[in-house]
Amino acid sequence: MSPPIPLYLNDVVQLRKPHACGGDTWRIVRLGADIGLHCETCGRRVMLPRAELERRIKRFIVRGDSEWGNE
Repeated sequence: MSPPIPLYLNDVVQLRKPHACGGDTWRIVRLGADIGLHCETCGRRVMLPRAELERRIKRFIVRGDSEWGNE
């Protein structure tokens, strides 16, 4: 079992499979056991369990702020 990947608010990640709209970049908008994602192409918001998101991440496009409270 590997340690969790550090995720921050406003990280932009590319996932392995594209969304139905054709976009594959997502912005992290909520942190916790479930991670809230916002599609950068169509604006759709979804929630994924952290473990599932960590498996789906292909790469980080932009890293968000690592300090809490800066939204």
